[in-house]
Amino acid sequence: MVTANGQSSPNEPFPLGSNSDKSVVQHGFQITTRKLPILKAGPIDHMTAKLGIAPPEMIFGDNVALIEHLESGWKIEFNAFDALDLVDKTGNSMLQVAHSQEWQSTREKKHEGITEVVKPFDWSYSTGYKGTEQSKSKAFEPSDTPIPLELLKRPDPIIFFDEVMLYEDEMADNGITLLSCKLRVMPARLLLLCRFFMRLDGVMLRIRDTRIYVEFQTGEVIREYTAREDKYEVVRQKLAMQGRDAPAQLRDANSIVDLLPIVDKSLERVVLLQ
Repeated sequence: MVTANGQSSPNEPFPLGSNSDKSVVQHGFQITTRKLPILKAGPIDHMTAKLGIAPPEMIFGDNVALIEHLESGWKIEFNAFDALDLVDKTGNSMLQVAHSQEWQSTREKKHEGITEVVKPFDWSYSTGYKGTEQSKSKAFEPSDTPIPLELLKRPDPIIFFDEVMLYEDEMADNGITLLSCKLRVMPARLLLLCRFFMRLDGVMLRIRDTRIYVEFQTGEVIREYTAREDKYEVVRQKLAMQGRDAPAQLRDANSIVDLLPIVDKSLERVVLLQ
């Protein structure tokens, strides 16, 4: 069975603190990542039933990126289940391509024994996931305080770095959709980037970024969410005008992120130290 936070067993077979974890404590903040293989058939079927949609081809349901303030108990976690639970399950935002019906038919056969599956749904697995926040007293509030980019540009030593894949799907060979987290910890601060990247060939490119910035000495945490997207052909033409190799660049989110206009953005902040 899938637990409430998306794990693949009711007994939490890979709990935080197990040998699969990497962890560091810095100024009262514990940063933990867990990376395990893709889920097997049984856990995938349980997740499918709980989500109400068929999961992506590669689902890393046991993987986690976690930031926790030990004194206050505040924490924010990034996991595949909670991200997928935000995918549109009505099909109202589903992107249409020639092979969408074939893709859906394949997924139905793969999970035909699970009657709870709701179809159709957004088969690009687009999610506006900003992390799963847990706190007894403190929580993010709207803010105008941006992430201090100049501090992040400093050549500070990196004492902890990891990248955690949450899910990936090739959308029936029509492109790619994936969600992953990158996290780097410096002596005085950390930055986590959770990025959703979707490339639907001939149709659209979409990037949704959630950044978590922590200043250790003040206990200030800033969450920035930015959604960008544009038509595939528009981005391809922009690359061509710049003399860049469009086929290769279109496969790299870092190469095109600045070419996509912002369609949604938010800033939030919480201060954990009194």
